[in-house]
Amino acid sequence: METNILLQSPLITQSLDFLPLQGTDYVEFYVGNAKQAAHYYMSAFGFQAVAYAGPETGLKDRASYVIRQNKLTFVLTTPLTPDSEIAKHIYLHGDGVKVLALRVDDARSAWTETTSRGGAVFFKA
Repeated sequence: METNILLQSPLITQSLDFLPLQGTDYVEFYVGNAKQAAHYYMSAFGFQAVAYAGPETGLKDRASYVIRQNKLTFVLTTPLTPDSEIAKHIYLHGDGVKVLALRVDDARSAWTETTSRGGAVFFKA
């Protein structure tokens, strides 16, 4: 009995990565109590305090605590007024991630490439 084996070489295609990511810059959480959340992450997981913004620094509607552990940077933001967009978001969805900021080589190119592929613009300065 004779067996013939036909080997087909797979098509090798190279596509360029239109959005080469260097990693995550930061993750912002909208939370009901940012001070308590920051304390928890620092006590339980060893995060370190990096920055604070709130009424003392000129923000009227929110307070944010920036904490870091190695390459992880979290921004924990809480509303200071019950009618703010942040408060409405927490009321509808609970505590959770609001912003995932990705690090790229060229922000302008990344914006152009992603919006040309259907990405929605959240904020444009």
